[in-house]
Parts: sequence; structure tokens; C-alpha cells
Amino acid sequence: MLIDEIVEQYPKKVKLKDGVALTVRPLKKTDEKEFHTFFCAIPDLERLLFKHRVTDPKVIREWCQNIDYGRILPLLAVDGKTIVADASLHQQLGGWKRHIGRISVVVHQEYRGRGIAGVLVQELLEIAHNLGLEKLEAEFLGEQKAARHIFARLGFTEMLYLKDYVKDMQAIAHDHVLMGKHIITDEEFASAN
Repeated sequence: MLIDEIVEQYPKKVKLKDGVALTVRPLKKTDEKEFHTFFCAIPDLERLLFKHRVTDPKVIREWCQNIDYGRILPLLAVDGKTIVADASLHQQLGGWKRHIGRISVVVHQEYRGRGIAGVLVQELLEIAHNLGLEKLEAEFLGEQKAARHIFARLGFTEMLYLKDYVKDMQAIAHDHVLMGKHIITDEEFASAN
């Protein structure tokens, strides 16, 4: 399936565990202000763990103005006009990791524990499968136990745990955890040969 066909399937309405209905859709160029507001609402201590300076409007502008769904597909969960979660599927279009996608998820603290991360990851699992990816991976810091638990419930397993391997925005070392999931079945793999 082509990425354009996948994107055309959105927006979708989803219901959280508590009955709240949200809209799930890809990031658009016009989301710049709301996307920046979303990231600024993430607690400071958590933002230290991000790979990018998401409070910098230039970073968000770059992301919104240079959307390439084939490389990075950001799916947003929106409540009214407010972005409450972002889950992204990253893929390399060539090279030795072209069959592996990477997933990242961020949920606004007021919407945590309501099932939105699981809903978004399930959407990305289906998209990854439809794109022909064979494996998915997700990176975490050692202390991100709740997030790792969500991914474990969805079939991801810990593949790598490196003590004090990465550094946050204040140069403090943290453990690095890599989790992965095979998304191609043996039958699908056999028929591809």
C-alpha cells in the first residue's frame, strides 16, 4: 500500500477507555502553532529526555513545513482543536534498515492513562504492516517504565539495555533501552521469497 493511500484514510474518530472521542490524523502544515503549544505543555523534566528542543518554534516550524510522510508519519490525537498526543512512524527508504520502522509517542499529561498511546501505536502498527515493514523498534530511557509497559503489552520485547549510554539536554547520563517487534508473519515472509 502506498503512503498516500494510507494518509487518505484519515481523519478517524477513536474512543478512549473513558469514552472521550478524539480525532486521529496526520500532522499538517497548519498545525505549527498548536503543535508547539502541545510540546510546551509537556513537563520540563520530561522534555529534557527528548532528542530535539521541541520548545524552539524553529524546530516545530521545520517539522511542519517539511512534512514527508514517507520518511516520518506523525499521527496526532486531537481533542477539538487541541493536540493531545503525537505518535510518529520513522522509516529509512533505503539501506540496511529499510525494513525496520521506529515508533515514538508523546502524550499530554492530562490524557495519560486513558489508552491514547495504545490506540496510536496500534494505528502505526497497522500502517507499518501495510507499508511492508517487517520490524518495528522503539527507544526509551531506563526510567520510562510506564511507556515501556505500554509497548510490552503491544508485543514489543526488550532487545537491548545499555547502562548510562545516552545523555539528556542537561548532559546527565541515562540508561538506553531498545524494544522491538516483528510485524511480518512467517507465512508472509515465506511468500515474499
